[in-house]
Amino acid sequence: MKRRIVIVGAGHAGVQAAASLRDEGFDGSIRLIDAGRELPYQRPPLSKAYLKGEATAESLVLRGEAFYRDKAIDLALGESVIAIDRAERRLSLSSGGDCPYDALILATGARARPLTVPGGDLEGVHALRDLADAARIKEEMSRANDVVVIGAGFIGLEFAAVAAKHGIGVTVLEMQPRVMARAISEPMSAAFQAKHAALGVHLLLGEGVAELRGIDGRVKAAVTTSGRHLPADMVIAGIGVLAEDRLAGEAGLALGNGILVDAHLATSDPAIFAIGDNNNHENPFYRGRLRLESVQNALDEAKCVARNLTGKREPYRAVPWFWSDQADFKLQIAGVSKGLSRLVLRGDRESGAFSVFGFAGDRLAVVESVNRPADHMIARRLLGEGIALSPAEAADPAFELKGLLTRPVR
Repeated sequence: MKRRIVIVGAGHAGVQAAASLRDEGFDGSIRLIDAGRELPYQRPPLSKAYLKGEATAESLVLRGEAFYRDKAIDLALGESVIAIDRAERRLSLSSGGDCPYDALILATGARARPLTVPGGDLEGVHALRDLADAARIKEEMSRANDVVVIGAGFIGLEFAAVAAKHGIGVTVLEMQPRVMARAISEPMSAAFQAKHAALGVHLLLGEGVAELRGIDGRVKAAVTTSGRHLPADMVIAGIGVLAEDRLAGEAGLALGNGILVDAHLATSDPAIFAIGDNNNHENPFYRGRLRLESVQNALDEAKCVARNLTGKREPYRAVPWFWSDQADFKLQIAGVSKGLSRLVLRGDRESGAFSVFGFAGDRLAVVESVNRPADHMIARRLLGEGIALSPAEAADPAFELKGLLTRPVR
């Protein structure tokens, strides 16, 4: 009997895993299960192009219905997995049926971290995780005058830039002393703070939300941790996400800030794999365990697990990279900031096109670029191929980065 592979979760990771299994020659059965009823779609544009009216629900679809039919992928929408029986290798489904598997891929993603302050359940208080969230937010933006954004991470600032462009008053509350503090360097934070100030966004740093207040069940104001009262027709909670690992935990799989996987993305059960935002893996570029919330990581892990499931054993070692579009600033990051001892600036920050090269000792660890796509692409090559770049070379504006691509690897 041919092997049966079941994938739970039809986001970027799940859809790519199904596609890559066929690309790698897998001829067994593939079942892709997702609780959503829409065709699987892209999520990153929800906080940017979709809210700006530059993308529609239809344009966000990852693959048309014909793709799943032509590739013999059984796409089961509106279906949830409620339990994993590891001994029998069988899933229990919300519809009352079950689903056997020979190999199981958990691509369950992440869920929004709940906002637990008083008033967090008022109407007009939103997370932005899926198409339904984005549609509600877009509709309410059309009549909002004042919006409070909780959290100055990627999602919060992407939304703030869109709302400010629509002429809405925007205040961003962030407990950290700078924006995107967990993801980018201080010089890059400063550039984005200046950009948002120029857009008219009011940034309150070192400030959180203590309470949301409403009238007739709808939010009308936010009270900050320092006692400020801010008008709010709408509140966006961009306070991060949690790995969607509940199903794995209930099945007894090892957890630790996500589902723990080995170098080949297998969980503590060798028949079960986890890919995307839900897993915690040993990352050679981070030099430790890491849970990455990145579309590119989801796609790369999906391709890797497909190769492993078709007999091409290889560890996961793709270069982490990320992006964020905020107004006319396109941020691209290659690598991971950890233990940085030196930062080197290339380009002109005032011009809005520059890069920050971060070093751990003499080792290049991360490159953050704004409107410098060539720097970003070269950085991915340098990190991925282990080509050395010294801090002195990076600091020399006359030094040609492209020339490094012919340098022997370390």
